[in-house]
Amino acid sequence: MSISTLIIDDEQLAREELKYLLDSVEDVDVVGQGANGIEAVELIEELHPDLVFLDVQMPGLDGFAVIRKLMDRERQKKELGSGGAHGKDVEALPQIVFATAYDQYAVRAFDVNAVDYLLKPFDRSRVVEAVDRVRGRMAGGGAPSGTGTQAESPIESQLEALLRLLKSPQGADRTPQPAKLIVQAQNRLLLVSQAEICFAAIDEGVIRIVTRNFEGQSKCRTLEELLEQLDAAHFWRAHRGFVVNIDHIREVVPWFKSSYQLRMNDKAQTEIPVSRTQTKRLRELFNL
Repeated sequence: MSISTLIIDDEQLAREELKYLLDSVEDVDVVGQGANGIEAVELIEELHPDLVFLDVQMPGLDGFAVIRKLMDRERQKKELGSGGAHGKDVEALPQIVFATAYDQYAVRAFDVNAVDYLLKPFDRSRVVEAVDRVRGRMAGGGAPSGTGTQAESPIESQLEALLRLLKSPQGADRTPQPAKLIVQAQNRLLLVSQAEICFAAIDEGVIRIVTRNFEGQSKCRTLEELLEQLDAAHFWRAHRGFVVNIDHIREVVPWFKSSYQLRMNDKAQTEIPVSRTQTKRLRELFNL
């Protein structure tokens, strides 16, 4: 059975990239796209999709506000009685996959509450994994059956738990990030301060850590795993293959077609591309 899907993101390039990736996934039908939170609520209520890819950072009504508004409207429908004035069942909330560029705390909250997430820039294998998780949740009864009971669905329970967690003080349940990371350089395991790291790059599954004085390898398997150990206030995934320490950016270099490259302050003055979907974040960081 095809999974009807909405894409909500205020960046057109991000929507196009995700649509391109989803078109290659079997049994996924992208039925609509929206550019902001208001459109998200309207499209969800109009199209009743199975799945929504929802951007977290949007002007006006952000991703969290969209969820709160949907939850409020579902409560109002239930207070009026299942079936309402027209005898129809209360519509199920869609499965939600969040998209975020840099909010590491929210990423951990999503994972804990079994609501999936994607980090920008999007990776096809990760998109496929997210769809597979949604497909499995739907097959296992993750969506309401339309019985009209007043019991809360698993999806609603998960979203409620997520919203409660996000409202709590950010330091309350957060595991402190290590001040230093272990980096393997030749046969030595070095403890490296995060402040010394210029950038990290992944190539054929191996993560390379570059400081101003030396290079080594991380034991992490993915950049997502590495990011969970890094301070989100200083480290940014500028490209699918690179995580940079914004304190070690030496120069922002304009590139072709309104794109940019970052020249780092390591010995080689490495130039790192900024992906199309991260250009907006770059402008926010440096007021370009």
